[in-house]
Amino acid sequence: MAVNYVPSTLDEALLLRKDRKAIPLAGGTDIMVQGKRGLGLAPQLDRPVMIISHLKDELGGIRKDEDGSVVIGAIATAAEIASSDIVPWHVRMAASGMGAIALRNSATIGGNIGNASPKGDLPQPLILLDAEVVLISFDGERRMLLDDFIKGSKTTDLHDDEIIASIVIPPHEFTYSYYRKIGMRKANAISKLSLSAAATIKDGLVVDFRASSGAAGPKVIRSREAESMIIRRPVEDIEGIVPDFLEAWDHAISPHAMPRYRRNTTSRMLTRFLEAIVNGEPEGIVR
Repeated sequence: MAVNYVPSTLDEALLLRKDRKAIPLAGGTDIMVQGKRGLGLAPQLDRPVMIISHLKDELGGIRKDEDGSVVIGAIATAAEIASSDIVPWHVRMAASGMGAIALRNSATIGGNIGNASPKGDLPQPLILLDAEVVLISFDGERRMLLDDFIKGSKTTDLHDDEIIASIVIPPHEFTYSYYRKIGMRKANAISKLSLSAAATIKDGLVVDFRASSGAAGPKVIRSREAESMIIRRPVEDIEGIVPDFLEAWDHAISPHAMPRYRRNTTSRMLTRFLEAIVNGEPEGIVR
């Protein structure tokens, strides 16, 4: 794969994106796979490529804004995200489980989101947290929920002249949090299924409840219909709601690709999380 451009500034990169439709490359861990042609052959893509990994001032870094939102630059790596104290716990957990150490040092959050793989590690917890993606072009900027940006498997709302600039995660304070990734082995594994969940309890009432599942459909699954069954309910009522809640989640899971495995495993994980709430287990991380 020939690198056609190495822009010296973000403005130059945006102009190349607009005029040449050049594909941005930072970590390259997804693009290299997409363009593979066989052993010993360089990847080949249908458009020119531009390196943006050096544009750290404009597209890198992790910071917290005055309103408590966490802003992660598009070329921040999984390793940087996993080691950052200000990144929400669910996202750090997902980043820390992305492939091998070498991959985590190269793979970027922008690439993981832009690839839009149903098995991608980072979109799942980010969608749980109502994260937004900031998109920039030579002509301006727009911002949208990541859940709306990812349309389906390998499909996004990214325009041909745009670059992913950053991800913005609004502040949250949860009483209980849960994350689990299931793969063929404990490390360096592509996700077969993943689940994040979070709940906030105040005065015995569930004021916030959310869950998201990865690798269980063409995109991350988050069933607001199922969530609404739990929200604004007293904790003491949850046990009686669980069967209907699990049925609603069951309907949200894709009917394709190992449906029984994904349904049963998802059901067990959600049940475990709800049990922790019902039983009044110590606040924090649910194991």
